[in-house]
Amino acid sequence: MATEAQQVAVIGAGWAGCSAAVELTEAGHQVTLFEASRQLGGRARRVDINETILDNGQHILLGAYSQTLQMMRKVGIDPTSAMLRLPLQMCYPAGSGGMTFVAPRLPAPLHLLAALLRADGLQRQDKLALARFSSAARWMGWQLHDDCSVSTLLERFDQTDRLIQLMWRPLCIAALNTPPAQASAQVFLAVLRDSLGARRSASDMLLPRTDLSNLFPQQAAAFIEERGGNVESGHSVRQLQRRDGRWQLQSGEASMDFDAVVIATPPETAATLLDGSADAALLTTLRSFDYEPITTCYLQYAADTRLPRPFFALLDDPENAGGSAAWGQFVFDRGQLDPSQAGLLAVVISASSEAIQAGHEALAQAVAAQLAATFKQPQLASPSWSQVISEKRATFACTPGLVRPANDTGLDKLLLAGDYTASDYPATLESAVRSGRQAAQELLAQIRRASLRQASMRRSPAR
Repeated sequence: MATEAQQVAVIGAGWAGCSAAVELTEAGHQVTLFEASRQLGGRARRVDINETILDNGQHILLGAYSQTLQMMRKVGIDPTSAMLRLPLQMCYPAGSGGMTFVAPRLPAPLHLLAALLRADGLQRQDKLALARFSSAARWMGWQLHDDCSVSTLLERFDQTDRLIQLMWRPLCIAALNTPPAQASAQVFLAVLRDSLGARRSASDMLLPRTDLSNLFPQQAAAFIEERGGNVESGHSVRQLQRRDGRWQLQSGEASMDFDAVVIATPPETAATLLDGSADAALLTTLRSFDYEPITTCYLQYAADTRLPRPFFALLDDPENAGGSAAWGQFVFDRGQLDPSQAGLLAVVISASSEAIQAGHEALAQAVAAQLAATFKQPQLASPSWSQVISEKRATFACTPGLVRPANDTGLDKLLLAGDYTASDYPATLESAVRSGRQAAQELLAQIRRASLRQASMRRSPAR
């Protein structure tokens, strides 16, 4: 039985909110997507600075991000042209004291075995430790009886110091944005399960060729509007309350009524909107998260500046940066992704609280010095311009045993969506998309049940 179209508000046009709005629109409901900022995308968005298009943070997606790739295709994006697909790799610049680890295009798990055998910069004991860890994790089904820190997990499996420095630490910080000593081992294993432990293509690395807003959120907005929905950017929803069986939203001086709502904002904003409606336990959970920043340092050089690979891992070791602070963990050659950005390098610093303490200018100078020393190219110490963008609450701190709320708030036709909701994934684009779709599916189920109850009441004879 077809259900009557509902008027649904989705608050927040990040990747979770856009995903929820697309799902609900596709199901035939009238969706209004609210976004406080003028730019769509939330914490993965485009930033325009001095007529240059940047992102608020450089991202790597994985082939394992099945729901993100599916959602892109749904709104008309071809992932094969929108992103550069590379095999799994962890490569450091030549002569930097790192390693070269590249998985060939062989069926899993042969691709990892071949990459391990061919890896340069790892000693025999390092390779044996990596093989031992991978075999044990598969045998355990990538599950722990009790969560612990990533550092504790690596110690249990006798991982070598060099392997931790070159492989596990950068992978942990990149995936969880939390240092290994504080990061959840169970969540880390879940990421490894769906990438290293799955088919070969799942471990591929996908680098966006376009800005993050255009990669999905703007196309999602077009999808919604083409089907009769509305996208209200620059509109902040300040209050939410139940009134006469509907949800009333207050935005500026205007109030609007909706049949259902999906809150796809950061958790502390969701708690503010739910204050007075949700139970105390949910509000406490939403307000209990700690956060980690991610900083991206953009450095512009001459247009003919080009790295040997589209991206490299970097040793965050002062001895490899001429004695200066070495904060960068990965460097990306944006010109190899978008020819219009030739000579632009993006250096990512995850869990960057300490790195940004001295200020953006000092950080940019330190990162430029790090690149010059690492690549042995003195001219990299003097970019023509630099721009540091720090997302101070980029992700929640993904710690062991962290309590994360469900999508269902327990309130009628009111759902939560966001990368922080209950999941075995860390705060990634994939977890945001999954949460948005899950919230939409749960809301659709509630709408169907309400429709069936109403139909049953109409059929029942009066008593």
